[in-house]
Amino acid sequence: MTTPFRARRCRRFVLGLIVGGLSFGLAGPAAAQSTGPTVFAAASLKTALDEIGAAWTARTGKKAAVSYAAASALAKQIEQGAPADVFVSADLDWMDFLDKKGLMRSETRVNLVSNTLVLIAPLGSPAEPKIAPGFPLAVAIGDGRLATGEVKSVPVGKYAKAALTSLGVWEAIESKLAGAENVRAALALVARGEAKYGIVYGSDAKSEPKVMVVDTFPASSHPPIVYPAAITREATSVDAAAYLDFLKGPEAAKIFAAQGFTATK
Repeated sequence: MTTPFRARRCRRFVLGLIVGGLSFGLAGPAAAQSTGPTVFAAASLKTALDEIGAAWTARTGKKAAVSYAAASALAKQIEQGAPADVFVSADLDWMDFLDKKGLMRSETRVNLVSNTLVLIAPLGSPAEPKIAPGFPLAVAIGDGRLATGEVKSVPVGKYAKAALTSLGVWEAIESKLAGAENVRAALALVARGEAKYGIVYGSDAKSEPKVMVVDTFPASSHPPIVYPAAITREATSVDAAAYLDFLKGPEAAKIFAAQGFTATK
């Protein structure tokens, strides 16, 4: 026979399980609602978006989970079904690629910012050669390497090839190229002195104190460097639109400008 004491303990234990279960059930949806969007963003945006993300969290109490890589790699992941809510590319081509496949919500698409293309070297290097048609970049590189993104797919590499081709020096330096998986990897090669020169975005050079800008490529030598952003077709986060709106707003614009990005034309 169950004693009164044991019966009371049993009732309290069962009641505790019921209350705990109800509490867990109530907490689940609330926790899910507080989760911010998953963002796939070009590697060159890391410094700016980390700061913008902190500002957005301070404003909303929510946090965006941002994955950085080359826009080419991120677009392919989205094509293969990776769960992203917002995509920010470093060029128009990869956003167009996803748009044409119906994988983006086209009505949300916006061009956020622009950038410049620069020739960099390890800090303390001679500030030469100056960029001009036929400039002696191959001679300056010598037995070293020129780091940039992989030229067939990574946006910065595509811009670099276009600029060097336009200036008539591509064939001379092609064999000296060190193609990296994204622009930050190319930046790191120069910062560590593993490449004598590099071609990156102006914002990347600004973010790394161990490199110096040798010169800036003329805007006319390459396609405009534009960063489009949009919500993906399969987005599930209720905060995706609010996050994208914040990226388009004045607070984000100040951060982008401070990090070396320019307004789109």
